[in-house]
Amino acid sequence: MTEYGYQKLRAELKDLQEVQRPHIVKEIDIARSHGDLKENAEYHAAKEQQAFIESRIAELSKMLANAQVIDPSILEHKKVSFGSYVRIVDLETDKEFAYTLVGTIESDPQNGFISVFSPVGRALIGKEVGDEVTIMLPKGESEFEVLEVCYKPFSLQD
Repeated sequence: MTEYGYQKLRAELKDLQEVQRPHIVKEIDIARSHGDLKENAEYHAAKEQQAFIESRIAELSKMLANAQVIDPSILEHKKVSFGSYVRIVDLETDKEFAYTLVGTIESDPQNGFISVFSPVGRALIGKEVGDEVTIMLPKGESEFEVLEVCYKPFSLQD
């Protein structure tokens, strides 16, 4: 993942640990003070939220511990690789698409950030300008030509 993606996950983890976890503990205490826990919807909702928060903290902690942070600006982008900005054209429709290849966690296809492990990302890795590539899409196979490969500084959407 990029440094930006890593820092974004760290910020989410910090918020969960330092803001949301203490808040939900207070909510549970308040709900508990309302009496009978069997029929206390506020208490059960707060406990469910607490379980979600704890699960997400564990998930983020594991992701961050196993993360490999890569600075794509230092990579050569003559061929498509992690962090590359790629512009391709559908050879049948002449429609152009532009993507930046990022890690799975940072993937946001609607904003042009696709995972290097996605079908499109995997098909493009190692390709150069002028290469033609067949990509399996939901509608079936499509042929594309690589128009541009470079590095463009980017920031992922929040």
